[in-house]
Amino acid sequence: MRVINGLIPKTKKFLWLATADLKDLHVDKNGKIVPFLEILSDLVKKNIEIRLLHAKEPGPVFRKDFDRYPNLISGMERILCPRVHLKSVIIDGKVAYMGSANLTGAGMGAKSSNKRNFEAGIITTEANLVSKIIEQFDDIWRGSHCQDCKRKKYCADYRDLLPKLILSKTCPVGQ
Repeated sequence: MRVINGLIPKTKKFLWLATADLKDLHVDKNGKIVPFLEILSDLVKKNIEIRLLHAKEPGPVFRKDFDRYPNLISGMERILCPRVHLKSVIIDGKVAYMGSANLTGAGMGAKSSNKRNFEAGIITTEANLVSKIIEQFDDIWRGSHCQDCKRKKYCADYRDLLPKLILSKTCPVGQ
């Protein structure tokens, strides 16, 4: 939770998130429990670039909360890739988390102590390690592995994930 509650809200330029599983995670925001999506929405309002890599489409509860923050539609880039299994957070290219925790309540320790996963991870500011984490994320983001992957039919980008009604002339994603 140190990354989610302490570091992510202090992002100044960009935030890159990678997770296999993505659920309706709730976190503390100034003593109030809110969807993690609200934290991301706050960053979008500050013109922070957000990129999200994830392996599968989140469930209906996540989607319902996502719809409460319409600025995430054009303010957060998403790529769905079924091969994504890494879990990483990159903040401003200076701080990174790398570990086993998905962006879920059980993974991030947001659930009660009896319902948390046993996770391992590191937070680092060591420039060489941060650059390696960035490189791994960026290779996936740029599609460096796509030609040889053989699973493209299971991938989707945000154009594929958003309802057709949203993809109009008023939405930059649809242009």
